[in-house]
Amino acid sequence: MSRIGKNPIDVPSNVEVKISSNNIVSVKGPIGTLEQKVDPEIIIKQEDSKIILERPTEQKRHKALHGLYRSLIANMIKGVSEGYKTSQELVGVGYKAANDGQILDLTIGFSHHVYMQIPTEVKLETKTEKGQNPMILLSSADKQLLGQVAAKIRSLRKPEPYKGKGIKFTGEILRRKAGKSAGKK
Repeated sequence: MSRIGKNPIDVPSNVEVKISSNNIVSVKGPIGTLEQKVDPEIIIKQEDSKIILERPTEQKRHKALHGLYRSLIANMIKGVSEGYKTSQELVGVGYKAANDGQILDLTIGFSHHVYMQIPTEVKLETKTEKGQNPMILLSSADKQLLGQVAAKIRSLRKPEPYKGKGIKFTGEILRRKAGKSAGKK
């Protein structure tokens, strides 16, 4: 049996879970509402404050879906109750980040500003303090959307391995290269 799939999901008291007849799981909490369509072969049961997922057979496909949907539903429950946060920092001389509502304005070494529209489900905040790198703070109830937006921002200027300039996640350890060595004789 799947180690992940067989674990029951605890539902906090401030979260409401609805399972429709066509296997659509709807989770509502203080931060927001999320929905996920589950494969019709996976059986979802709600008992008291726990959700249990079962698979019909031991086929490889059913095993994979069992763990997948258990993780997705657990992430939805955590997202609507606690939320997810990520932060990125801009490393480089003259690199700046600002926001006007949901529009992110980046100055990252190009001849022009880079503007990016952030989805309304993701809360955007930028922070610039003297003596520290500019920061982009993102928070959302949807873990998948948050990761996708953060990856898109990072892809605009990935950190390079020599000086480390670029957009990186806070706490990310970059593999650095030595660069040119002195003239060899």
